[in-house]
Amino acid sequence: MSFEGLPIGTAAKKRSFREKLYFPEILRGLGVTIRHLLHNILHTADMPTMQYPEEKRVYSDRFRGRHRLMKREDGSPRCVACQMCSTACPADCIDIVAAEHPDPSIEKYPATFDIDLLRCVYCGLCEEACPCDAIRMDTGIYEIAADKRSSFLVDKEFLLNNTTDGTL
Repeated sequence: MSFEGLPIGTAAKKRSFREKLYFPEILRGLGVTIRHLLHNILHTADMPTMQYPEEKRVYSDRFRGRHRLMKREDGSPRCVACQMCSTACPADCIDIVAAEHPDPSIEKYPATFDIDLLRCVYCGLCEEACPCDAIRMDTGIYEIAADKRSSFLVDKEFLLNNTTDGTL
């Protein structure tokens, strides 16, 4: 095997005596770290950190909040279980089981309507795909917190009565 014609690697580079010792380079790196640390301590107003509970981030008008299902005048969900939102969802986080509606003027209704909020990417494609304006993402709730994973799987009743402040 011949290595003729290949570029010479960094191993062939001549290092100075100072670079061979490594100790001055370690001190130089520590100096940079300490300089940044002192700058951040003395100039806290320049830092991008927010004091979260006291300061809230300002979101744009286009930012989407948590989902909600719209109701008819009689309190039943406006959804007709057409599966358009579930089909349009790129994260596949919406699960709908359709059933026959007792009212003959309405063909179907969702027996179950579940959304896995941990899988959702909050893109709004479900809202745009819905032909009857049954699902919306205009709650204004952006901070969502829970103490267990199962709380992020929201059902039809939760989506119809979406009045919490972000805690599930």
